[in-house]
Amino acid sequence: MFVASAIAPDGSTVDGFAFEGALTVTYDGDAPIDAGIRVALELPPTDDPDWLVPGVFYGENRPEACTRIYPRFTPTLDVERMESSTWSFRADRCATPAVFARGGGLSTTERSPLGQAGVGFAYRDGRPVIWLDFPYREEPLRYDGSEHPAPPDVQTYTWEPGETVTLDFEQHDGDWCRALRELSVSETHASPAWVSVAVAAELAAWGLFRWHYRAEPARLAETIWFDATDERDAMHVSWVSGVPYAYALLLHGKRVGNDEYVHAAEAVLDHVAANRTPGGTFWAQWTAERGWATGWHPDRTRLHARTLADAALFMLRAGGRWEAAARANLDVARRTQRGDGALPAAHHVYTGDAVAWEGTAGLAWIPALVEAGHETEARRAADYYKSFDVFYGAPEDVDLAPTSEDGYGAVMAFVAVEDWDAARRAAEWMLTFRYTYDVAFADDTILGRHRFRTRGGDQASPANQHLHAFGLICLPEMVRLARETGDEWYLERTRENLDCFRQFIARHDGDFDARRGMATERYYQTDVFGAKGGLLPLSHAWSIGVLLYACEAALELGL
Repeated sequence: MFVASAIAPDGSTVDGFAFEGALTVTYDGDAPIDAGIRVALELPPTDDPDWLVPGVFYGENRPEACTRIYPRFTPTLDVERMESSTWSFRADRCATPAVFARGGGLSTTERSPLGQAGVGFAYRDGRPVIWLDFPYREEPLRYDGSEHPAPPDVQTYTWEPGETVTLDFEQHDGDWCRALRELSVSETHASPAWVSVAVAAELAAWGLFRWHYRAEPARLAETIWFDATDERDAMHVSWVSGVPYAYALLLHGKRVGNDEYVHAAEAVLDHVAANRTPGGTFWAQWTAERGWATGWHPDRTRLHARTLADAALFMLRAGGRWEAAARANLDVARRTQRGDGALPAAHHVYTGDAVAWEGTAGLAWIPALVEAGHETEARRAADYYKSFDVFYGAPEDVDLAPTSEDGYGAVMAFVAVEDWDAARRAAEWMLTFRYTYDVAFADDTILGRHRFRTRGGDQASPANQHLHAFGLICLPEMVRLARETGDEWYLERTRENLDCFRQFIARHDGDFDARRGMATERYYQTDVFGAKGGLLPLSHAWSIGVLLYACEAALELGL
């Protein structure tokens, strides 16, 4: 049973409040007072609380070996390392404003009569305790996206004598899958898309070719400012640029009969295919300063498996003269596969040998192995990775953090081997990152002025708390999963994802201060990296490319 109390800014309990129903609060004091309301639920004893705050916190949340600093659950407090046994967060960080632990959950809405709500949890005397705050409190620190803790952000409400409010929340059992499904259902949600799927594809193809394609050598520049005055002249072979998006441009160019697009896409694929490491794999990244290099990891002998594997997958899908280069990468993956089925998380640039195993980045090899006909190796790997409850380690930039990108990779892998039970579990986990509501933005912010709707967008990760469009990479697999299982919910959540990112694809020069066909990587739905309601004024090759890929797939699949 939940317990409600009024708390002062310092966290102490405040008298003079009456509670009834679920949940009506009346202040009976004689003078105004600043206080918040906390609804807490103590759960049965357990050695493993198994925390889940959708999009924000997953179990321990940061493996001990992870080099990126962001909030982590530990028994002791170390603010500098962002480690604590108790955490509170503002609601708009959450893909669904909810908190779960082993044995139960609580959920609410982003907004309340007392201001923006919040969620929190603690481990006390062997018991998980979860709660909702009205308004929110961020303790023991505020995470602003950097590796340096910001001071706590504690909000209160000024109560007038005799004032009564009613707060909305729900209590749940420990089945977060069922709870999040129920909380995501909306019968009134209309598509917020600015343009049709076909028009979005046209705009994305133009933007990718016009603003990101460079010749000699052929590449897709990773970023360019909205005003086109500066750029990051580098190209990962996948992930934030490269093969998947060249493949999307190739599909589009062939469909609409645009030879310029086809030539540019083929030139990018040729450039990647013709340059392999001494170890036999693709390089991770081309840069204007250093030529072919190993990507963003500080170890210059290390190549991230997911970056290589996604490039191999989409090069296999392109087929033709690029197939041999893709298969060379798979030869390395097969040679280094462990006896238990695990595939390396990283490979040595000179030998191709495994240099890291921790995490689930090796999942990314599975779809490529299936595409190439190596189903035995793919199934052995799938059997290994399906034992994981949390997927982590896919992107180069956040080390071993759990991310939505890990969820996409897991869905793609398990759908590829047609393990529908594992695919469903991966999809349910992945969709914990997907926003089930529309965040409230101030009217004078850019997202507020344009009425940006967040439902269907994904939190990037607990370390990178912004919305991004990368979920579109597994649109075909989510459609296939929905059709194979007969589960329309997967299809609806996938449509919402595509609808969300047919917002903010620039329709003309000057649209949200961008150039025609540009799209950004980051939408600031909470107070991390930038002000809530803003966006990063950079066009990203992957943001445009993944939209183009998803639109082409949606047109083919009749989504």
